[in-house]
Amino acid sequence: MRICRYEKNRIGLVRGDRVHDVGHVVERLGTFGYPLPRHDLLVAHLDEIAVDLARFVQRDAGVPIDSVRLKSPVANPGKIIAAPVNYRKHFDEAAADPVTFPTHHVRSIADTGLFLKATSSVVGPGAGITRRFPDRRTDHEVELAVVIGRRCGFVPESEALAVIAGYCIGLDMTLRGSEERSFRKSPDGYTVLGPWLVTADELGDASALDMTLRVNGEIRQKANTRDLIFDIPRLVSLASAFYTLEPGDVILTGTPEGVGEVVSGDRITASIDGIGVLETHVH
Repeated sequence: MRICRYEKNRIGLVRGDRVHDVGHVVERLGTFGYPLPRHDLLVAHLDEIAVDLARFVQRDAGVPIDSVRLKSPVANPGKIIAAPVNYRKHFDEAAADPVTFPTHHVRSIADTGLFLKATSSVVGPGAGITRRFPDRRTDHEVELAVVIGRRCGFVPESEALAVIAGYCIGLDMTLRGSEERSFRKSPDGYTVLGPWLVTADELGDASALDMTLRVNGEIRQKANTRDLIFDIPRLVSLASAFYTLEPGDVILTGTPEGVGEVVSGDRITASIDGIGVLETHVH
């Protein structure tokens, strides 16, 4: 399945080039009082509602997907966990440019581990990206985003794929400077997720997916997930050893070489095999 959020928190099932409103499923998620859950309710109940979603679509004509404003497919991620410098060629390009990438930030992922981004930085493609500090450089970083499907901890690599609900495209927008990564990568709007969540059963093997990022039609980044230094099972296992993972938590798996600056007016188009195309604009 391909599940999206659009307009004013409507939930849709994407089939071909049309989106079908399945907002009625929200009634199945229950009501909660204080303290609220720390996870995403829709992701937590995907298995339960999957059959109803597919059945409902047969009775709904839907609307063209390009006629709606897409939001992040995950409404309430408890954590955004990111992998720094997780492609060898990106490591090499960063090491060769100490002005843009301070030397103390260019270390192996085995040395640095993972880092967290503020959940308040999450937006969908329809929101666009507003550069927080126009006088400083903001870069694009396309990544495969892994969405966790159930509560888990200390997950062995051999079992890691079983805890994944699905995947989407992520843009890990980055403000360049000497400050800590999580600080520079957490301004509002600096984590773009979309265009929808593709469930793990539909995507299948995510270990060899081509990805491309274009700015105004020009290819900037082009790679394949087979080139990850820490692959998806290893990332899930590592993250779950340090944090209890909850449904809706997102792991950004790292960006390949070709990172570059964007400015107001730019159009970013990112694609990953089996997921689709995410398009957004820079303000």
